[in-house]
Amino acid sequence: MGRVCHDAAAAVQNRGGGISAGHQPTPSRLCLPACSTNDSFKPQHPSLTFPEENSRTRGWKALGALLGLGAALAYHGRRCRAAQESPRVYTREEVRSHNNLETGVWVTLGSEVFDVTKFVDLHPGGSSKLMLAAGGPIEPFWALYAFHNQPHIRELLAEYKIGELNPEDNVSPTLEASDPYANDPSRHPALRINSQRPFNAEPPPELLTENYITPNPIFFTRNHLPVPDVDPETYRLHIVGAPGGQSLSLSLDDLYKFPKHEVTATLQCAGNRRAEMNQVKVVKGLEWRTGAISTARWAGARLCDVLAQAGHRPRETEAHVCFEGLDSDPTGTAYGASIPLARALDPEAEVLLAYEMNGQPLPRDHGYPVRVVVPGVVGARQVKWLGRVSVESEESHSHWQRRDYKGFSPSVDWDTVDFDQAPSIQELPVQSAITEPQDGATVESGEVTIKGYAWSGGGRAVIRVDVSIDGGLTWQEAQLEGEEQCPRKAWAWRIWHLTVQVPAEQKELDVVCKAVDDSYNVQPDSVAPIWNLRGVLSNAWHRVRVHVVP
Repeated sequence: MGRVCHDAAAAVQNRGGGISAGHQPTPSRLCLPACSTNDSFKPQHPSLTFPEENSRTRGWKALGALLGLGAALAYHGRRCRAAQESPRVYTREEVRSHNNLETGVWVTLGSEVFDVTKFVDLHPGGSSKLMLAAGGPIEPFWALYAFHNQPHIRELLAEYKIGELNPEDNVSPTLEASDPYANDPSRHPALRINSQRPFNAEPPPELLTENYITPNPIFFTRNHLPVPDVDPETYRLHIVGAPGGQSLSLSLDDLYKFPKHEVTATLQCAGNRRAEMNQVKVVKGLEWRTGAISTARWAGARLCDVLAQAGHRPRETEAHVCFEGLDSDPTGTAYGASIPLARALDPEAEVLLAYEMNGQPLPRDHGYPVRVVVPGVVGARQVKWLGRVSVESEESHSHWQRRDYKGFSPSVDWDTVDFDQAPSIQELPVQSAITEPQDGATVESGEVTIKGYAWSGGGRAVIRVDVSIDGGLTWQEAQLEGEEQCPRKAWAWRIWHLTVQVPAEQKELDVVCKAVDDSYNVQPDSVAPIWNLRGVLSNAWHRVRVHVVP
């Protein structure tokens, strides 16, 4: 049997919901014997891979989660040799009895049995996540967090193999049979997929700025968990009332009775343009390019009106509105986030409980039947499939509020990061990107039109976009398109374009753009000074290099 050698990465996957988040083991080099003799260790479910990943994306999903996992594993050659010589046979009842640290923690994959007791405290996602599978199959969890189902993890897991299941026992659940994503909606084929399970995708740049309002089918999609299938007839939104107030249980018809409010707003993921940070140094997160941003016309009830009916009023002390979605992980933990109460109660902030997107009911991928829309704020706070709203003295305790979507110094790594010391991202910094021409494209000399988008968080209007075709030595001002917006309520992006003359002798263009908002915030000129381990808040000058032919 050959050996498989891996360099363990220092960065570790920290997804909160999966069986591979959190703990940071010490980097090391592992030489692992591929000791499994069962064909179940061969990848059998190509649909659970990520076809459009590049090596850097696999760096955080595979190297971070998988090889970070491997760095924590001890070498168990004796066990593998014993398993190869005479694999023991266990019944499912025996496996079920090994479900705690006293008896040992066993799991199964296919027909194989593994004793992972010594790995429980080292699991990157924390011991509690691994213990969910104790005494049973791990397929349901691998189905939910599909990046586990890869050869690297299977080879590493082989180190803990102790035997085989009794073939007379029932076959364990397959990934297909327990696939929580089986009922996900269909998606537009133009979307560039960053992960299939959960589904995350962005429109191609050339379509992104074709329209000021992004068509629903190509609006970027950011899901953390399977898409719930909500029955509109039985749907209820629970609003926890203030002390002395009345809690509400609102049907869709009840929401429709509130005054309908509409707002055009841009949503942007905190990880938009993360791919550029990966080029400086590998970060943990989906490999978003320039398309994790889109704009829609939203309609629904204003959150301030609904909260007022539940008895909530402005407070002098700190308070937060906590949102809980109907999407959840195997533990029943729902996606959650929060915003300050002051923003939620401000009519000028135009926070919506939205049920329409571009004049249509919300698509399932975008929160049907009701989602939160918080103009000017990072997409992570705009909870979809909204099920519960409460007002608390502290921000949401959700993993995605407390242990994700925060920015750090370039000097902070996974050994030194302290999420408690960093504020949660709310408003995003000024941003712009080039959508045409694309990096590596070839254009003819003469007139060349450059297009892109620009946006700033917090309602700050973009007042200028500067464009250079010589790497920033000289600049020209682009023409802004799109709706004129009120001061401090510029919730939507500006599309921009600039037509330049390119001489025939020019061989290459180094095209750069930078935006300026009405607080005179401007994008930084390079990525390295704003690099952070999560790859968020990536808003350096955007650059594309273009070839020129006569």
